[in-house]
Amino acid sequence: MKSVASLSFLLAALSAAAPLAQAQNCGSGGGATVCLTANGTASNVQLNWTVSGAVKSLEVYRDTDADPNGRSRIAVVDKAATSYADASANTGTPYWYWVKFTTAAGSYNSGASSATRGGGCTPTAITPYINVSGNWTQTASASVPAGEAAILGPQPTTGGIWTWNGCGTAGGAREQTIRPTAACTATATYTNACGAKTLQSFSIGLAGAMRNMTSLQMSKEMSPGWNIGNTLDATPTETSWGQPLINQALMTGIKNAGFKSIRLPVTWTPHVDANDNIDPVWMARVTQVVKYARNAGLYVVLNLHHEGGWLNNTTYAAQPANNARLTKLWTQIANNFKDYDDYLLFAAMNEIGKENTVWGAPKDPEWLNVQNGYNQVFVNAVRATGGNNAKRHLVAQAYETNIDISYASAVLPTDTIANRLFFEIHYYDPYDFTINGQSNMWQWGATATNPTETWADEPYVDAQFQKMKTRFVDQGVPVIMGEYGAYNKPNYPGMPPYRKAWAQYVTHSAWLHGLVPMWWDTGEMIDRNTGAVKTPDEISTIVNATK
Repeated sequence: MKSVASLSFLLAALSAAAPLAQAQNCGSGGGATVCLTANGTASNVQLNWTVSGAVKSLEVYRDTDADPNGRSRIAVVDKAATSYADASANTGTPYWYWVKFTTAAGSYNSGASSATRGGGCTPTAITPYINVSGNWTQTASASVPAGEAAILGPQPTTGGIWTWNGCGTAGGAREQTIRPTAACTATATYTNACGAKTLQSFSIGLAGAMRNMTSLQMSKEMSPGWNIGNTLDATPTETSWGQPLINQALMTGIKNAGFKSIRLPVTWTPHVDANDNIDPVWMARVTQVVKYARNAGLYVVLNLHHEGGWLNNTTYAAQPANNARLTKLWTQIANNFKDYDDYLLFAAMNEIGKENTVWGAPKDPEWLNVQNGYNQVFVNAVRATGGNNAKRHLVAQAYETNIDISYASAVLPTDTIANRLFFEIHYYDPYDFTINGQSNMWQWGATATNPTETWADEPYVDAQFQKMKTRFVDQGVPVIMGEYGAYNKPNYPGMPPYRKAWAQYVTHSAWLHGLVPMWWDTGEMIDRNTGAVKTPDEISTIVNATK
């Protein structure tokens, strides 16, 4: 079935040239063939046909689209006839015609042929305009916030007659004020002074509601959180790192397991052209996954993840080009999701630090300044797209998402709306216990009998998270712990109890200090195909630690 927009363009194209002629369109059956042509004139639509074989009767049918379902019979002609003039056709309206013929074997149809009555009367081009929230835009589609009105105001402003249908439109006024309660299509018909008609469709969507709540209030609804790692962030494709395609069952399973939010890491750069235009297929796939999460009732934190290293060139020399690329990517992403409600959050980037430097080594102030600047570029780009993005909750990061750097030198971006910013850090301390698979450290915390490191024990955890509480949460800026986790080492079968202790303590401490903990998962605990919980004891440990 053609979309309304497609039909609008097709009608406009057919109306633009009068008279309009079609090649012969043939249909065969019962040993006969009838080939039809149609031509528009100033006074009618002239039909001509040829007949091969024996026919018992001929009828002429007409419709305003190419679908024969719903067509109307306009004439019964002699079986020897080869022409018919349709004087009842409206000027400027495209019509499709068929000759139905009957043989001894049954009834059949010629091919469809289209023409528009008009002669020298040329249809008038329509320029569509829509006013949403007080701003006129030259467009035929828009989303209207729930409960608000929009004005449809096509041009020209004088010289003809307007008629409307759809979206609650009525009467003959050129401007129509609508207050949609659901997505709808309004169609304007403009009849000019000489009788030619032009149709213009307006596609109206309903934007999701943006609640009047601060980021700090929202953060209290998001714990615990879950990362869908190594999937949409994988390169070059979603399944390249061994994970299956994300599906609705996974999102539903995450929600049913007790999680309230997901962080959706997405790598965009491998899916852009030479001018940083995002592949529409990739954008559609990310959109589908976001919808899966929203269908499940989850908050979604959508980010830029592994971008090929260009953001990690945190030098003043690279800054203008990097800022431009960051702006272009976020402008496209934000525009795609501008009508989504506030359960969707945008996060600027992921773990940006100067390339080819030692993680945790002293930082050059230049690197910190460039990375802090990225946050401002991100906020500016998203806010500029308007719609719900003018109020969307956004997530900024510090250099390397490091807690100590965040505490000492992070610069929050300025914003056009108050209380709509989160801050993000990651936590994998102590590294040799949590994610260094080559390390022999397999015990952690107060119960460890043979710890190889003690610098990141329980008091250290509390002290680190207290820094974030003091620096951000107590100032009204909630903190997302966007990644954290510890992973069992097969060579150390005694590790699981210590890993469980780490997960319980870190999750609970983060939650007590006002942070939103979001566990980094790659399919270990929840089945990526079915959404079934694979490790119920560990899942319940994380979920219960935020109660």
